Amino acid sequence: MMYFGEGVVKGMMVTLKAFVASYFKGPEDGGLFTVEYPEQRLPEKENFRNFPFLIYDNTPDNLRCVACDICAKECPPKCIYIVREFDKDNKPLKRPAVFNIDHTVCMNCGICEEACPFDAIYMDHNFEIASAERNENLLFRKDKLLKSNEYFHKIRPTDAMAIDERRAAAEAKKKAAEAAAAQKAAAAQAAPKPAALPAEPPKAE
Repeated sequence: MMYFGEGVVKGMMVTLKAFVASYFKGPEDGGLFTVEYPEQRLPEKENFRNFPFLIYDNTPDNLRCVACDICAKECPPKCIYIVREFDKDNKPLKRPAVFNIDHTVCMNCGICEEACPFDAIYMDHNFEIASAERNENLLFRKDKLLKSNEYFHKIRPTDAMAIDERRAAAEAKKKAAEAAAAQKAAAAQAAPKPAALPAEPPKAE
């Protein structure tokens, strides 16, 4: 048998319990403690996503991006602008000469990260990018977007480790296939060639 107002009392007790417990929790657990930002900061969650950045391996010259333009095509607000680099003979290279992201347009959806087949662009944790001048300071060019794989491991270790393992497995598979092809070609060259058949004598008419 349920008395009148019993449900309200139960709900208020749940609220009171959560309220009292919040005084014994830290700010990272949802407690009621004030964080004096920017002197004090809450630890960022690994799954936190903000504006995108470009990853390079070892040195900035080893940029993963190959200027395939997929992220720019998939970007809903069209805030990514890419121009492929060409050599002195006007042949296209697999790297961008220009890679711009307009952060005044970016809506932090992360579709560029999901669409990239080369693990080159990922969402960052950095959110402190406010500026009084939007046309230049909020237009992030390639040199400002570049960050190392070590930085990626620092902010998103789980994702970074999984990506490194997948890339290493793919590279090992590629090298094994190249070694097998080279071994097959060497075996074909070393195999004795069949002797040529003697020419048939001309038939008498």
